[in-house]
Amino acid sequence: MVSRRVWVAAAAATALMVMARLSSFADGEKAVPCYYIFGDSLADSGNNNMLQTVAKVDYSPYGVDFPRGPTGRFTNGRNIVDFFAEYLGFECPIPPFATATDIDTLTGVNYASGSAGILQQTGAQLGQRIPLDAQLDNHGVSVSALANIIGSAAASRHLGQCLYTLGAGNNDFLNNYFRPEFYPTSRTYTVKRFTALLANRYAQQLQRLYGLGARKIVVFALGQIGCVPFAIRRYGNNGSASGCAEALNDAAALFNVRLKSAINRLQAKLTDAQFVYIGSGSDMLMMVRQKNSTTVTELKALEVVDCACCTAEASSGQCVPDKAPCPDRSSYVFWDWFHPTEALNSVTAAAAFEAVRPLVAHSSSVGESSMLRLTAAVQAM
Repeated sequence: MVSRRVWVAAAAATALMVMARLSSFADGEKAVPCYYIFGDSLADSGNNNMLQTVAKVDYSPYGVDFPRGPTGRFTNGRNIVDFFAEYLGFECPIPPFATATDIDTLTGVNYASGSAGILQQTGAQLGQRIPLDAQLDNHGVSVSALANIIGSAAASRHLGQCLYTLGAGNNDFLNNYFRPEFYPTSRTYTVKRFTALLANRYAQQLQRLYGLGARKIVVFALGQIGCVPFAIRRYGNNGSASGCAEALNDAAALFNVRLKSAINRLQAKLTDAQFVYIGSGSDMLMMVRQKNSTTVTELKALEVVDCACCTAEASSGQCVPDKAPCPDRSSYVFWDWFHPTEALNSVTAAAAFEAVRPLVAHSSSVGESSMLRLTAAVQAM
């Protein structure tokens, strides 16, 4: 049995860590006190590592340009939410839920999962994954842990000042609707009906996130999913001017329209929240492909648009383990058959974050009173 003295010492140590985290918010270094991330493989930072799934990348050459090496990120270096965390002033990447501690809930958690979608069944052919509903369940666990640490009222105030980003829907097309060999959705729904179904379900999930305390909510639009190497190889481009599988791009564009309308309705209904729809990054890939239409130096440097930087396995589209990738990652758009390189993530994140700046300017912390109350509670043990 653990003695009371040991338990109190541990509690005191926890309190010191909490106060250190909270006091760091007040020094103005962070734009928000915490950052919570939801999504798919574009944001996953290791949640799939312990799952039984094809969609996990805890091996080289993934992470070849990331300081920690292979972590479960589906790229060679940083993903978009890593850049967001840096822009917000966080010294370290936001930890995945799979390895996060209760103390980590104070500054943020990444719940994203490779192959996950808005719909529960999406990505099932690849194995285990954490759909958006389950990610929200996990966030509920984090919220409860936070309330236990600083109290329910303080936790509610704290969560209301945090930033939340969500990026979902890619797999609902790439690993559901356009995979009729695994799913009946394309035989059950027209594209119009399916996109409406997705947008409505997503809106319900966003409202659930609001119910868990979120007030600064950023939602990423879908990008040009028909231009990823996998889509072009599988579906062809039918001679399209873009060189992409336009049926997928059209579906994504229709979904984006419905999603934006759904977010506008939520904003009108939930007036104490702020919703930001980010569409500015969704056309980045097309800007890269149409080089004559851009003067952005970083985009012009991305010369290889159809091939993966790593040698990809034909069955999964992911990198062959331990095989050396291309030497000049800065000139490649795609790392494997699905995911961008750090180079593209960098310019996409920079463009997208411009829409977020008004949302996070001059955010404050939970305040000194919470720290004093926590200290008093520990001392009274």
